[in-house]
Amino acid sequence: MSSEQNSAQDIAEAAAGPRPRRLTYAALLAALEGAALVAGGLWVSVLGFTGGPDDRRQALTLGITLVVLALLPLLAARGLLLRRSWSRGPAVITQLLALPIAYNLLQADSMAIPAGIAIAVVAVAALVLLVNGETTRALGIKGPGRAE
Repeated sequence: MSSEQNSAQDIAEAAAGPRPRRLTYAALLAALEGAALVAGGLWVSVLGFTGGPDDRRQALTLGITLVVLALLPLLAARGLLLRRSWSRGPAVITQLLALPIAYNLLQADSMAIPAGIAIAVVAVAALVLLVNGETTRALGIKGPGRAE
């Protein structure tokens, strides 16, 4: 057997086995982030319609933007649950985008600090789960030493 056949067999065996818990947890964290973005977008939109903010158009635009942005982590979560190798990229990008947001919230002198802590904890935990070797193998991603 050639090394290509062995690596293809390893990938097939990894896909045939049960999904690792780390992969499931990473998918759940990505889905949680997506759901939070949808909830935030709907909340801002409702406030815009009920007359809370000064500029209704700006509130509605922000609400729609948050809902559209929620598609990235939600699609990544679905891909992770289905063990699609492409899904790790969008999931990692989502976490890397969340870290500066958490940092900015932590710099505020307000009630935003607990939100910043929560976002930072979720982002770091998801990153650790996504770059884990077990997760990488379950998704069939080859490392630099295993290039064809």
